Amino acid sequence: MKQILAYSLLAAALAAAVAPAARAQLMQPATPAAAGGVAASGTPGGNGSLDRIVAVVDEEVILQSELDNAMNAIVRQYASNPGQLPPQNVLARQVLDRLILMKLQVAKANDQGIRVSDADIDAAAANVAQQNKMTPDQLRAAVEHDGYSYAAFRQQLSEQITAQKLHENVVRDSVTVTDAEVNNMLNSPAYKAGEVHLAHIQISTPSGGGADDIAQAQKKAEDAINAVKGGMDFNAAAIRFSDAPDALEGGDLGWRRLDEVPPAFADAVTSLKPGETTPALRGPTGFHILKLVDTRAPGKQIVTEYHARQILIKPSEIVTPEQAEKKAQDLYTRLVDKKEDFSKLAKDESKDNTTANAGGDMGWFPKEAWGSAIGQQIASLKDNEISHPIQTDAGWIIMQRLGARDSDLTNQLQRDQARQSIGNRKADQAYEDYLREMRSSSYVDIRVPELRDTAPDSQASAEK
Repeated sequence: MKQILAYSLLAAALAAAVAPAARAQLMQPATPAAAGGVAASGTPGGNGSLDRIVAVVDEEVILQSELDNAMNAIVRQYASNPGQLPPQNVLARQVLDRLILMKLQVAKANDQGIRVSDADIDAAAANVAQQNKMTPDQLRAAVEHDGYSYAAFRQQLSEQITAQKLHENVVRDSVTVTDAEVNNMLNSPAYKAGEVHLAHIQISTPSGGGADDIAQAQKKAEDAINAVKGGMDFNAAAIRFSDAPDALEGGDLGWRRLDEVPPAFADAVTSLKPGETTPALRGPTGFHILKLVDTRAPGKQIVTEYHARQILIKPSEIVTPEQAEKKAQDLYTRLVDKKEDFSKLAKDESKDNTTANAGGDMGWFPKEAWGSAIGQQIASLKDNEISHPIQTDAGWIIMQRLGARDSDLTNQLQRDQARQSIGNRKADQAYEDYLREMRSSSYVDIRVPELRDTAPDSQASAEK
């Protein structure tokens, strides 16, 4: 079950990469205080008293049990190395802030009419199962065997999907990328410098914060730097000090091209050697400490392309699935046994409007360009060999492979990657600004005094 918990955290981190502060409530254990978890005082199953309200978020509330359950999932995740976790009060503040942001995002998504279907959740659960080399039924059994509510697990997935859909709505019309921007990126020294593997610690300042808030954040950043200089592992320091959504994953940003690093930080990164860290760098949202884990040079993108042609037979209002399959089998027999002309049959019989008039010619394409079913088949064929009918979502396809070649698609892929990189960077900044504004303009009242320090916006927003 540890693998599932690890993936659950990873899934939240991936969601955060799209929506920087989107973090779902972690899987809820059936017995919050079990297995060395956080004591559930004031919660059912703890000392028997009524569950208390930890925070009020607009019209929603966060209960102590929710906070305890989310913390317990993290404690279990780090059971083999508990020393990496920050003190319990710091962990509680980090987790509470994430729960608050998720409540706000889900409420905002509901206001905008964003809905998540059972099919969406089923697909996400199937993906989790696949990542853990399980069937969906095995995943459910494993979740429940470890003492977690499967309904709560599905709720977590639902909230993550909701946050992602909200992110898409927010950035869809606000982010554009021009050819000039792509050209500038490709010609920049930073792009040509290759890729860097980074980790970071983020010390946030509140939206509209004053000098005291900035000084407090700077002091915390200096404490983090001193801890690292004193021998603390950088990932452990990120878990202890960082306010970023990926803090509990050690602040690992993974591999990215140097041009993807904000320009204000790129110069500092290029001056580092692997293993070194920057000083505290001031940014628009607070202070950042970056560690260069490793570097690698850009390589060529050599891709195998295939040339093929196809005949598509698909069901319709007057053609049943069984009839479509039989028709495809008959055409295959005519092609292979009777040696009829493939191009003529494609023009006469194929229902694919994009290729039929060209005799079924699909042109040159990478393996997965037409989907995984066709990709697997085309790779297994020899030149001029005709496939048996293949069942796809579109219908039954008969395909003939005409050739294969290795193509240098470096320039094309670089342009695609550069466009995506610029778009992602703009989207991340746009959504981060959106979240900060949403948080600062919302009513957030943290009822437990010791949990207020890590959320500087909460008191100001509670007064609105």
